[in-house]
Amino acid sequence: MMIFDTHTHLNVDQFLDRVDDELAIAKELGVYYHNVVGFDHETISHALSLSQKYSEIYASIGWHPTEAGSYSSEIERLITSHLGDPKVVALGEIGLDYHWMEDPKEVQIEVFKRQIQLSKDYNLPFIVHTRDALEDTYDVIKSEGVGPRGGIMHSYSGSLEMAQKFIDLGMMISFSGVVTFKKALDVQDAAKHIPLDKLLVETDAPYLAPVPKRGKENHTAYTRYVVDKIAELRGISQEEVAQMTCQNAKRIFQLD
Repeated sequence: MMIFDTHTHLNVDQFLDRVDDELAIAKELGVYYHNVVGFDHETISHALSLSQKYSEIYASIGWHPTEAGSYSSEIERLITSHLGDPKVVALGEIGLDYHWMEDPKEVQIEVFKRQIQLSKDYNLPFIVHTRDALEDTYDVIKSEGVGPRGGIMHSYSGSLEMAQKFIDLGMMISFSGVVTFKKALDVQDAAKHIPLDKLLVETDAPYLAPVPKRGKENHTAYTRYVVDKIAELRGISQEEVAQMTCQNAKRIFQLD
């Protein structure tokens, strides 16, 4: 079994001095590939460094919606200067966050639109963070259009109906530990019914640890629990979910 964690943060402080251990534990649970996502100056730098050091780590870089107010031409140059790097597989995470509301909606939307355009300019998929902003996120993606490389709805938390609307725009749907939560019935319904070739798995470690580790620090190894839950929901084997989601990840990231 080979699992691809399509969204993890091995680039945050608590992991940086134990990446070797994190990768070793992950392999014990079948998690062999990791997309490390950078979202501000520090995490972008660390994501790039880790992708250079480890063959099984890839990087995505972008400017998070909670940082939207600091987006500038200088930051855009920083991001675009690395979008051609061989191990950079996507632009993100980008999007809208109305939960924390660090910056006004108008500012977040402008920065989101700009980075969607960059993803198309540089022929990369984009990775979307959305929190308490699902309708506006859909409207922005629909208005801007999805490039030929597509995009990923990261840590999806909406309904099956909404997931299908995003798929119709050209997006893939990535499920995190949220899909294992007892009350996440809409998310479980989406994971059960969306086309298998549109489905990805992730941890968002160190956040959103899945059951049976909920409430603790999340680890990239725990992608296995997400795979197990989706297999249970769909009535298929863990191996089939792992194989298909790994193939899907390699396809959207254009990896051999």
